[in-house]
Amino acid sequence: MASQSPVCLVTGSTRGIGREIARALAGNGARVHVVWFRSESERAGLEQEFPGRVHQADISDDGQVRDLVARIIEQDRVLDVLVHAVGDVVFGPLAEVRREQLDHLLRNNVSSAFSLASAVREPLRASRGCGLFLGCAGVESLRARTATAAYTAAKTALLVLMRSLAREEAPFGVRYNMISPGLVPHEGAHEATLDKQRLESIPLGRPGSGADLARAALWLTSDQSSHVTGQNIDVAGGYML
Repeated sequence: MASQSPVCLVTGSTRGIGREIARALAGNGARVHVVWFRSESERAGLEQEFPGRVHQADISDDGQVRDLVARIIEQDRVLDVLVHAVGDVVFGPLAEVRREQLDHLLRNNVSSAFSLASAVREPLRASRGCGLFLGCAGVESLRARTATAAYTAAKTALLVLMRSLAREEAPFGVRYNMISPGLVPHEGAHEATLDKQRLESIPLGRPGSGADLARAALWLTSDQSSHVTGQNIDVAGGYML
């Protein structure tokens, strides 16, 4: 990966954890490309922070994903880092989850990551770069879930996809890893994230923050972690241990 002014693409960057990671990368000197989809108000806010590198794209659409990556390469010639911070959540027992909700979670969390990884394969190989996905706390435990079974199933699939990409791309010098947040209150977060009983169950005594995740992302996308691939790191204060 480039040692100076790397070029990064951060999805899910209009708010929350993705926005914090994008800010941290930019603050560290990276040229950060961000993505908005639905609202012009999203675009205006991003343009102030990431001028000239703001793109509109539906990351669930293969064609738009390919066009997005092509625009980045045309502008900056390289791509060093992919951070995929998209991931809708559905709360509730499986008895209350509809089939279309599960299908959406799989498309939004897993298929979108597959499309992005496919689109950035050659650019990341050329730069010997890295990819980073967002999971959820405790995803590797394979525990039954009473409130987030459908969401965790999607994140479990994403974990397998990430590790498979890490194995396939390693011979080309490309790394893939995952960070898994716990409870991180932020704009647009599900109301369950603010549940007092859940927050009090966190062993380290406080909910997570976007800054906590951003610090982990900075390390995993830097040369300091150049020998780390295929790993998932819970950044959750011990939640779901």
